[in-house]
Amino acid sequence: MQKISPFLWFDGNAEEAVNFYTSIFNNSKINKITKYPDTMPKMAGKVLNVQFELEGFGFMALDGGPMFKKTPAVSFFVNCENAEALEKLWKELSKDGKILMALDKYPFSEKYGWVEDRFGVSWQLYLGESEQKIIPCLMFVGKVNGKTKEAMEFYTTLFENSKVETTTPYGPGQGEKEDAIMHGTFTLSSEKFIAMDSGKKHEFGFTEGISLFVECVDQSEVDKLWEKLTAGGGKESKCGWLKDKYGVSWQIIPKALGELMSSPNKERSGKVMDALRKMKKITVLELERAYQE
Repeated sequence: MQKISPFLWFDGNAEEAVNFYTSIFNNSKINKITKYPDTMPKMAGKVLNVQFELEGFGFMALDGGPMFKKTPAVSFFVNCENAEALEKLWKELSKDGKILMALDKYPFSEKYGWVEDRFGVSWQLYLGESEQKIIPCLMFVGKVNGKTKEAMEFYTTLFENSKVETTTPYGPGQGEKEDAIMHGTFTLSSEKFIAMDSGKKHEFGFTEGISLFVECVDQSEVDKLWEKLTAGGGKESKCGWLKDKYGVSWQIIPKALGELMSSPNKERSGKVMDALRKMKKITVLELERAYQE
């Protein structure tokens, strides 16, 4: 499993969406799917967690309800090896979706298009070559416009094997803030990310609709990341969720949670779930105590 995985929030159609994505992307599969228990009758049968891969890149998803919507503030760049592959993906993803930038030739790419699919996930397709075929992209808008460089530098201090790779600023006369980043790339735990500023008027920003799930090796790593990500204006939430000072949502999750929740003893895993719902930052000892009760 990747250290950091994009986590998609759906309202009852997670399984349908994941089946669709794994049918159109190469090197794709569903690794594990867990449904809500019967003890939660309003959600029983829906997806509590699904782990899947697209182009070999790991994602996670759940059915969480109508509270949070996905927005283009987090999108996914897809490197397509040829025009035929790009057009095939575009046809599928744009069906009943919304075109944000038309599929066309641009100064930065011979063929590029930005589309929001019918499930609300945004994809930027372009011709290019990269070892990582799908790359998460963060767009800093509104109050956090102009914070891309600062955010990239901050994020790369949190994880090993991380660094800012490129920063391409906007040029004069482009109507953006001084030092605003038109396109930046960075790695976190050897995974590639893209980030950019946009000073245009957007009716969206970062939401819990797409978060970044971090699998932590132990309680010490949970504590460290929780403290740093909530500092400077970040906000704590329940069940290991938080928002950092830029508004990006994270899930800081100890590996032990998955191990306890996957127990064949449904009564014990149910007790772990009950304990989890009472927590903000996750405490492994409390989960283990609930499991043993």
